[in-house]
Amino acid sequence: MKLKTTQQQEFLAARKTLHTAPRLSALVAAVAVTVLLAACGGGGKSDKASQTAAKVNKEEITVHQINFVLQRQQGLKPEQAEAASKQVLERLIEQELAVQKGQELKIDRDPKVVQQIEAAKREIIARAYVERIGESIAKPTAEEVSKYYNEKPALFKDRRIFSLQELAIEATPEQFPVIREKLQSSKSMAEFAEFLKASNIRFNGNQAVRAAEQLPLAGLDAISRMKDGDSAVTQTPTGMTVLFLVGSRSQPVDEARAKPAIEAFLGNQRKSEQVQKDIKALREAAKIEYIGKFAEGAPGKAGAAPASAPVAAATGDAPAAAAPVAPAASGLDANAISKGMGLK
Repeated sequence: MKLKTTQQQEFLAARKTLHTAPRLSALVAAVAVTVLLAACGGGGKSDKASQTAAKVNKEEITVHQINFVLQRQQGLKPEQAEAASKQVLERLIEQELAVQKGQELKIDRDPKVVQQIEAAKREIIARAYVERIGESIAKPTAEEVSKYYNEKPALFKDRRIFSLQELAIEATPEQFPVIREKLQSSKSMAEFAEFLKASNIRFNGNQAVRAAEQLPLAGLDAISRMKDGDSAVTQTPTGMTVLFLVGSRSQPVDEARAKPAIEAFLGNQRKSEQVQKDIKALREAAKIEYIGKFAEGAPGKAGAAPASAPVAAATGDAPAAAAPVAPAASGLDANAISKGMGLK
């Protein structure tokens, strides 16, 4: 049973963005004013000169370049703006020196470098197109927010924080009955694990604390119906996974506090659906011809697998941070103890 889904990651990402965006905007504005005032100190200079922060040989580094970098800094406080802008400028100067030397050595003409530049350009344009689509998406209404809130009691009204243990067991179908029987009679996961060891049945375990919104929507209702001490079994290609609910505590969220996260989540969901729709229409209108070995099993042919959705690559949403390879199916990280998304 996996404890992470793209939809849940989008929900968490939406809340994080929602909380940080106002502060980030204020920070960028403060930084921009600070840098512009510093650059404009020479009264009689031209507008172009006022936008120049430094010159590296014959090339200029502008205030706009500094502001662009600062916009991408997370956790930067307004009072740190002036110092941060100077540090960014120094990094940009060093970068410019490296670029100039690279051009002198004709590294910018290296086929691999050219390919990387083109790939980055394509990604930026595709992301901008997706963002343009998002600008036209209507904000969820109050009725839609309330409807979602009421339809997901396990996420809000009846929200709980779960302490979970999970075992990924390597077993054959013939061993399943004995394992299930022992699981039912065991008083704890530790006792069950001792049985597996004594029976020379290989397994790996993980544990973590997860809030309701950190569990997959598809499995949340089932987990929310579990009582402390209950376990759930999922069959896997190599055996089975046992999820054990060690304990839980109630931590409900009212609609007022949930509203911003729901609005952001529904907005992102609507944006994703619109992007899928647009890309589908573009594919249908375009003339796409697969050549050589790629023609075999190409999308649209009988028996061919459907094309994968291009949204993830085009939106520019950062993929989930790569966690250590977890032996358990859910990917629970024993070292990552989370208390939810700040809904306390």
